[in-house]
Amino acid sequence: MNPLTAKLRKYFVMGSQDCIRDPEETLLEAIQAGIPTFQSREKRPNSLRGEAEVDMGRTLRKICKDHGVLFIINDKVDLAETLDADGIHVGQGDAPVEKVREQFPDKIIGLSVTSVDEVKKSRIDLVDYVGAGPIYATQTKPGKKPAGLAWLQDIRKLHPELPIVAIGGIKPENADTVLDAGADGLAVVTAISHSDQIKEAVHNL
Repeated sequence: MNPLTAKLRKYFVMGSQDCIRDPEETLLEAIQAGIPTFQSREKRPNSLRGEAEVDMGRTLRKICKDHGVLFIINDKVDLAETLDADGIHVGQGDAPVEKVREQFPDKIIGLSVTSVDEVKKSRIDLVDYVGAGPIYATQTKPGKKPAGLAWLQDIRKLHPELPIVAIGGIKPENADTVLDAGADGLAVVTAISHSDQIKEAVHNL
């Protein structure tokens, strides 16, 4: 197995807006429970901005570095550089992957896709993995139509070696179903950030 694929098996995505407890405590507990990859995503109306976002990023980056966990920044190229992130994840409407790869030739690059058509139109050759979803309805993407499971196998047929991380409404109770459908990894937000039993939630993923 590709070493990165193994790291993407349990992928925690979180911004301060997603937490019911202190973000630092939430991340640390998730890491102690076995999360190998973390994505910092401050991207909602009530998210941190400016110096507050940078300060939080530095704190979370240090926690990840101290524990050998991959630290990915969502969308914000400048912040990825400032924090020396291990990688950057972009969506279809964010910075083009061509420009991101040119700027960061050695960083991990992930790309969000919501359909097979988007996969076909994207420069998949320039990314290290795709985030496919939302698989199910999710409060972190309100109003976004769920993509379902069937298309994961279609992505696999198009790109047999490409790591696929499923995201959107994934919980311990449906995790096995998503993996059986063809995903290599599971990206979760509230399944961890809203849990009062993080160790159990991570274990059940």
